[in-house]
Amino acid sequence: QVQLVESGGGLVQAGGSLRLSCAVSGRTFSSYAMGWFRQAPGKEREFVAAIGWSGGTTYNLNAAQGRFTISRDNAKNTVYLQMNSLKPEDTAVYFCAAGRVVKTTISGYDYRGQGTQVTVSS
Repeated sequence: QVQLVESGGGLVQAGGSLRLSCAVSGRTFSSYAMGWFRQAPGKEREFVAAIGWSGGTTYNLNAAQGRFTISRDNAKNTVYLQMNSLKPEDTAVYFCAAGRVVKTTISGYDYRGQGTQVTVSS
């Protein structure tokens, strides 16, 4: 069974930075496409960014706006989301997901984590 555990969320002031991590159990992490999604209170879940097994990246430009960077470290079975210049509207629970190919909907992934809360104060 593949398990995903997010960490790195917290409370930060507007303009600050956070780096989210998603640790993945299992021996085949390097073959997974990984995605980050977020869900704010009262809003639908939103695609943020994804990275393929080869390192190719896809971003939701409306959400990431050049401020977020997704990366992966296959030796550590971990995917990261570096978030800079954070805004109050970035406040949400952030989820990571793992699957066979990059998708922009979380239903396209096979596994997902429980999420980590990011709160940006103004």
